Amino acid sequence: MTPSSLLGWLSYIESQHPSDIELGLDRGMAVLARLNFERPSKKVITVAGTNGKGSTCAFLTQYFLITNQSVGTFTSPHFIDFNERIAINGQPVSDQQICQAFAHIESIRGDIPLTYFEFNTLAAIWIFSQAKLDYWVLEVGLGGRLDSVNMIDCDIAIVTSIALDHTDWLGDSIEQIAVEKAGIARDNKLFISGVVNPPDSLLQTAIEKGAITRQKHQDFSFTLDANSDTWQWYQKGGVVFEKLPLPELPIENAATTIAALLYLGEALDSGVVSTMIRESKLQGRFQTVTTCPHVILDVAHNPEAALALKEKVIQLITQLNKPVIAVCGMLEDKDIKTVIETLDNSFDAWHLTDLSEPRGARAEVLQAYVTKKSTTHTSLSLALDSALLQAKQENKTIVVFGSFITIGHALTYFKEKERKDA
Repeated sequence: MTPSSLLGWLSYIESQHPSDIELGLDRGMAVLARLNFERPSKKVITVAGTNGKGSTCAFLTQYFLITNQSVGTFTSPHFIDFNERIAINGQPVSDQQICQAFAHIESIRGDIPLTYFEFNTLAAIWIFSQAKLDYWVLEVGLGGRLDSVNMIDCDIAIVTSIALDHTDWLGDSIEQIAVEKAGIARDNKLFISGVVNPPDSLLQTAIEKGAITRQKHQDFSFTLDANSDTWQWYQKGGVVFEKLPLPELPIENAATTIAALLYLGEALDSGVVSTMIRESKLQGRFQTVTTCPHVILDVAHNPEAALALKEKVIQLITQLNKPVIAVCGMLEDKDIKTVIETLDNSFDAWHLTDLSEPRGARAEVLQAYVTKKSTTHTSLSLALDSALLQAKQENKTIVVFGSFITIGHALTYFKEKERKDA
C-alpha cells in the first residue's frame, strides 16, 4: 500500500535504501530512462560548489521571474518544509504534486533501490517536465560528477566555489574536489567558474570534457566603486554594467550569475540586472529575523563560510556598535575545529547546543574549541531562550549559525514565538 501523505512518502523513501548517501548515477539513470520526461523549452542550468550554490540559484530564479520566463528550481536541503526543495516560479510546489511524483517514480522503478536524494531529484525532474517550463535551475547536492543531479545533461554548468568539505566522499585535496565539481561539465556546453584562485584541475577537467570555459578574473570580473555603495561588472574588452546596487546575498555569486546569463545569450541591461540583484533573497543567509533584540541567522557550516561570516560580523559590530553573541549547533562530520577557531574572537560569548539529529554534534565537542565565555545547552530552543535573555539584559546582537538544521530549528522557533506574541 503506497503512502497517502507527503509525510508518509518521505518516511517511506528514507527506508528504501540502506545508506543516506551513495554516490553514483547508474541507479538514478536507469529510472530516469523510464520516467518519460521532457526537458525545458530553453535550458537546463546546473550549479555546483562548496558554498554559493543557493544564492546563485536564487539570483538565476529571480532573473527569470522578472523577465517573465518560467523556471523550476531544485535546491537542498530544506529548512522547515520539504516542499522548499522543488519550486516553480519561485513558489514551493504542493504536497499533492510531490506525492504524485513519488507515486509515479515508485510505479516505474521496479527493484532498483533509490536513495532519498535520488527520489527527490527524479521527483523534481518529473514535476518540472509536467509544468512545461522555459528553464530548470538544478543545485547539486554533493560534489558533482556522481551526484544524482548530474543525471541530467545541462546546457550550462556553474561552479561557484571550491573548498575542503565532504572529504570522505569527494577527496582530501582541493585538486580532487575540483575534479568532482567539474564533473557536471558537458561537451560543447558552457562551463562558468566563479571560483577564486581555482585549482588547475577545475578547468582542465572541464576542457577535457569539451566544455566552453569562462573563468572569473580572467574572462569576467567585478570591482567595488570607490564609495563601496555600488559596483561594476566587466568582461574582457571593458565594463558592461556600472553602478550596480550591492546585493543582500554574496556579491561574488551575483557576479558569477551575471556572467552565466550573459554568456547564455540573455539580453541583459543594467535595469534588469539591478532589479535582479535588489530583489534576490534567500532564507538563512545572514537573515535578520527580529530586531528587538537583533537576531541574524546564517547557515555557515564550513571553513570558507566561516571566513565570510567573520567579515560580516566585523561589519555588523561596526554598524550597530554593540557586541555580538553566538548561538551555534553543528554536525559532527563538519570541520568543527576550524569553523569555531575562525570565529572564536568574533563573539563576546557563545551559546552552544546539541543537535539531536543523526550526525549531530554535542555542545561539549564545540565548546572544546571556544576560548571565550561559553554555555552548553541540550536543545536549540534552550540556547535561544538563554541568548535572548542575555542580549536583552546586556544590549547585544545574536548570530545563530552552524548548520541548515540549526537554522531550520531557529526559523521554526521564531515563527512560533511571533505567533504567541501576536
